[in-house]
Amino acid sequence: QNSQRMSWTREEVDKHLHGIMINIHDNCFRTAKEWGTPGNYVNGANIAGFIKIADTMLDQGLI
Repeated sequence: QNSQRMSWTREEVDKHLHGIMINIHDNCFRTAKEWGTPGNYVNGANIAGFIKIADTMLDQGLI
C-alpha cells in the first residue's frame, strides 16, 4: 500500500485523515439534502456511494 515508500509523521497522518473525514461528512450531508432527506447521513452515504460507482461504471463504458 505504500508503493512510493513515503513516511509521514503522526501529525501528518492525523491531518490527512481529518481532511478525508471532513470531505466524507460534507458529501453525506450535501447528498442527503439534495435527495430530500436532510440530516439523514445513512441515506446521504448510500446515495453518494451509489452515484460514485455509477459514474465510474459510465466512465469505463460498462453501462
